Amino acid sequence: MAKKSFNELINSPGMPVLVDFYADWCGPCKAMSPVVEQVASQFNGKVKVIKVNIDSNQAAASQFRVQGVPTFIIFHKGQQVWRQSGAMPAQQLSKAIQQFI
Repeated sequence: MAKKSFNELINSPGMPVLVDFYADWCGPCKAMSPVVEQVASQFNGKVKVIKVNIDSNQAAASQFRVQGVPTFIIFHKGQQVWRQSGAMPAQQLSKAIQQFI
């Protein structure tokens, strides 16, 4: 199966896409990992979650001007509709996703 481009992944029709820009060396990113998993399972089948390592995907990180990690961006129909940097409670992330479902 061919690897999809980042733009193909965020253009998921019919469901919002949460992109988690992270780095392996980032403490807050590690802390957010279980939160992202919890939110992904909460919205199972209603949202697509993509984790993007900024060190190995610098093009995607620079395309969206990711300055700090973690940065979370929600895309809906290929458009960036929400964005926040830094760690946050699961409830806050869930609330952001809820708006686009």
